[in-house]
Amino acid sequence: MIPAGFPDNARVWVYQCSRAFIEKEAREVNEQLHHFYAGWQTHGSPVKGWAGLLFRQFVVVIADETDEQVSGCSTDSSVRVIKSLERQYNVNFFDRMMITFLVKGKAEMLPFAQVQYAIEKGYITPDTMLFNNVVTNKKELYTKWMVPLKDSWLAGRVSFGNVPAQR
Repeated sequence: MIPAGFPDNARVWVYQCSRAFIEKEAREVNEQLHHFYAGWQTHGSPVKGWAGLLFRQFVVVIADETDEQVSGCSTDSSVRVIKSLERQYNVNFFDRMMITFLVKGKAEMLPFAQVQYAIEKGYITPDTMLFNNVVTNKKELYTKWMVPLKDSWLAGRVSFGNVPAQR
């Protein structure tokens, strides 16, 4: 879904929504994101950027800073779009205590405080894919956005005990 032509070091922001958007909402969100990046500017110059909704739950924003650095004001403008979506759809894009895993092909959110319980009950395993929303560039988006829980930043904060890995 991400258009070609962005270098590996293109800057990336991932905003995780508190719920998945229904199909109609997803179309509307993508349309609004398109309008945003089509007119995105930094210091009066157009930003080569893209924004889209992935898994109907994650807004991904990309900026190619090869020719022009994205300024603080330009970054603020992208955050304003996200805040506007929050108000419009009554969702939250800034709850860092919610962790999303890929379970049976679907993005499933868990409060941070319930992750250990989910491991103990076998709902998630060390091999369950975690959405690592702290990626910062396109290369990381492709290689480190979805990683097994055991290889993620969260692995050191939970105990796998005698939980067997998925086969």
